[in-house]
Amino acid sequence: NLRMIFCRESYEMFKEELIAISEGKTMFECETITKTLKGKMINTYIKWTIPPGYEDTLSKVFVSIIDITKQTEIQHELELVNRELFKANRRLSRLALRDSHTGAYNHLYLEEALDREFSRARRYAHPLSVIMLDIDYFKSINDVYGHQFGDLILKQFTRQLKKAVRASDTVIRFGGEEFIILSPGQDMSTVSIMGQRLMDSVGLYNFGDKKHSVKLKLSAAVASYPEDKITKGIDLVDLADKILLKAKEDGGGRIYSYFDIANGASILPGRYDQTKDVSVLKGKIDKLTKRSNQSLMEAVFAFAKTIELKDHYTGKHVESTVDYAAKIANALKLSRPEIELVKQSSALHDLGKIGISEKILLKKSKLTKKEFLAIKAHPQIAADIIRPIHFLHSMIPLILYHHECWDGTGYPGGLRGEQIPLGARIIAIADVYQALISDRPYRAAYSKDEAIVIIKDGSGTQFDPNIVNIFLSIINKENQSEAKKYPPKTAV
Repeated sequence: NLRMIFCRESYEMFKEELIAISEGKTMFECETITKTLKGKMINTYIKWTIPPGYEDTLSKVFVSIIDITKQTEIQHELELVNRELFKANRRLSRLALRDSHTGAYNHLYLEEALDREFSRARRYAHPLSVIMLDIDYFKSINDVYGHQFGDLILKQFTRQLKKAVRASDTVIRFGGEEFIILSPGQDMSTVSIMGQRLMDSVGLYNFGDKKHSVKLKLSAAVASYPEDKITKGIDLVDLADKILLKAKEDGGGRIYSYFDIANGASILPGRYDQTKDVSVLKGKIDKLTKRSNQSLMEAVFAFAKTIELKDHYTGKHVESTVDYAAKIANALKLSRPEIELVKQSSALHDLGKIGISEKILLKKSKLTKKEFLAIKAHPQIAADIIRPIHFLHSMIPLILYHHECWDGTGYPGGLRGEQIPLGARIIAIADVYQALISDRPYRAAYSKDEAIVIIKDGSGTQFDPNIVNIFLSIINKENQSEAKKYPPKTAV
């Protein structure tokens, strides 16, 4: 009885088959839903072919029906994961362009926005201006009140700037206590008035908390297209930077444009004095390098924050893993850039978990084989997320291979021994130790002594024996320091 295995989709399929036959086709294939004799609905792939010579009579037809239910389910799950990854990538892209301390846009965003706005300004013959602001004597605020108070001031200062500018203007943290306002459509005179208004309003505001209150004084520089003869967007920032330096040299608390500076032609782009002192040029390069490094670190830790939002355990775990990884790297006497790479990579080593279902991450019972395979995908997911971001490329091997084992039994590549990047071997021990001494959804934390035993047992199989010895030495020094700090009480 065909009704036992037919459903609505089956009739639709047969309708398509009849149309195919009427059109003289000798082959037909489709995916549809079929009912089994037990009444269960399954996904099927159906294909029939009419061999040569039977086209008129249709007395011989080869039919194949394949159950593709599992494949369909897997495909559906992959689509869900891809959607999650797409959302995560969008979220990461936004975070990478934000300063993690103040919420303002950062140096990376500035480069993109300048190119975009300068192209638009030239195309439509519109003005484009920047105001560069520097908080005078900000170092003294940090020295007197501490960096935490200084961070509070920067956040409050950012909020004041955002309130004072137009909706079409963009507030950007250029680096340290320097900020830029990118102002499309405003010419030199208009943006100079806005800059003075900003300086006046900031001067009236009391920054700080209930315990301490401070007033801020600003130095500012204005650069505008087309008044300032520039050829590309970044020239606006370079020119403003030079003008700001002059404002600071003259005592600060003032706003300058190129036209305010005597003999200012020498600071225009393309008109440098070729006899300029090399040390001044070196100072500029050092300053730009520091700004680039700061933007890199802002992006790195913004990424790390997204992991904490998804898995609170991972957020706490990351900080400790970075600390131990840095200590091991220092003990190995790696170069300063290599140590920074280890620190940044360990901060992002679990980034791929944003592509894993929270149900799996927070599951309290034992993971199924399928769930464990999903967890094992997180290094590859992280690498896929990072790959389009060129300035993070050097981190990929460390993040991708931090679950490889010394004896070749790890994942994802089954690397063994020194095939595993040194940084990945460092992160592996720091990661496992912190995981062992932390509470997990499915178990309580091990004691530090128990964790050390497990690390020792893994030497030469899971971990690089040399790094294990270095790590144990670090732990031993920590224990000795703790013992001196908190000596056992003697009985009276």
